[in-house]
Amino acid sequence: MTHWFHRNPLKATAPVSFNYYAVVTTPAASKICNDLRSSRTRLLELFTDLTCNPEMMKNATDSYFSLLQGFINSLDNSTQESKLRYIQNFKWTDTLQGHVPSITEDEAKEVHRSLKIAAGIFKHLKENHIPKLITPAEKGRDLEVRLIDSYIIQCQAEAQEVTIARAIELKHNPGLIAALAYETANFYQRADHTLSSLEPAYTIKWRKYLHLKMCFYTAYAYCYHGQTLLASDKCGEAIRSLQESEKFYSKAEALCKEYGETKGPGTTAKPSGHLFFRKLGSLVKNTLEKCQRENGFIYFQKVPTEAPQLELKANYGLVEPVPFEFPPVNAHWTPEILAAFDLTKRPKDDSAKPKPEEEMKPVKEPDIKPQKDSGCHIS
Repeated sequence: MTHWFHRNPLKATAPVSFNYYAVVTTPAASKICNDLRSSRTRLLELFTDLTCNPEMMKNATDSYFSLLQGFINSLDNSTQESKLRYIQNFKWTDTLQGHVPSITEDEAKEVHRSLKIAAGIFKHLKENHIPKLITPAEKGRDLEVRLIDSYIIQCQAEAQEVTIARAIELKHNPGLIAALAYETANFYQRADHTLSSLEPAYTIKWRKYLHLKMCFYTAYAYCYHGQTLLASDKCGEAIRSLQESEKFYSKAEALCKEYGETKGPGTTAKPSGHLFFRKLGSLVKNTLEKCQRENGFIYFQKVPTEAPQLELKANYGLVEPVPFEFPPVNAHWTPEILAAFDLTKRPKDDSAKPKPEEEMKPVKEPDIKPQKDSGCHIS
């Protein structure tokens, strides 16, 4: 959803040749290495290919990881690691410290599903692979638990945004929309809190985005909660809820400007330019005016000093990460091929000599132009 979601830069990676020379002792083992190199190259190309769709990405990912599995796990389905587990080092840039248009229903479902899958991948890495790293992730690096947790929560929150947009389009019960918006705001608040103990120089832009989305969906929650109160003839409380919605919407508007002016890693989303954002401002204003008119003519209720406490729980539409598993080991991997990798012939690593850090060029991401005056509209 162009310029609606904040994205940290794509991670750049150093080339990997998978050339092990004397270690590889048969043509079949050499073919595995060649296939690994070509499948990895293909996968990286798709990251910046505007014609790539989820099916293409899944096929390329499965192709690469099915081959890479032979370097990770034992072929006998035991819990043992492959003898090749540490034969290859991979180098990646760090996203922080290194270098919504109209969509169809099918596209909305794909966005929703992709974000849930992404959350599941991050969760799988956190629980199953990051603990096995030889060197623990440094503070603030991409594999550090606080960043991984933030990515998981943000994916869940953004997937729920699609659910909310769909619920609004279908005119679902205002109580359900208020509850979903409240849960989504809480997701963004949790993600922001998770990053709060990291170096502000690297996280301030990301946190501004999370904070503005928290305020935006809190405004949505109070707005639709106000509609629910009005429908229950609690006009005074409805007015106070709408006033609170107005306050949070104003905060979100101010944060949009601050976010746009804040320097830091990642693309700059432009949520305030989207119709979905602007429509909420109009909805809050019109609903508040309606409540005030009806209170002046019909209800004559006192408007409470304190805003109503939002203790809303959505029974439907909450997002959980989709469990992720690597594809099965590629059929080309056999015990004979694994045995053909002779680690005794591996060149000795001269660790006494310090090696200069390689500088990797950032990934040139495609410049996707948002549609003019487009909003998060699902038909």
